[in-house]
Amino acid sequence: MSVVVYSTKSCPWCVKTKEYLDSIKVAYESVDVGSNKEAALEIIEKTKQRGVPVTKIDERYIVGFDQHKIESALKEAGIV
Repeated sequence: MSVVVYSTKSCPWCVKTKEYLDSIKVAYESVDVGSNKEAALEIIEKTKQRGVPVTKIDERYIVGFDQHKIESALKEAGIV
């Protein structure tokens, strides 16, 4: 899958990111980094950050909920 949202269960911005993707009908894989330590280490390595959400679109990582960056990356990837 070309869109992955790395999140935790208690993160309100993670919910906003998923709601946004749902609203524009973009399919995504949701990975809970609270219970998946391997995924948590992967996003720390790739982004040098520990915050969530992290949205991966193709090979681009977006830290936090930034609708403009997400929209732009989806268009660049030809998803929307």
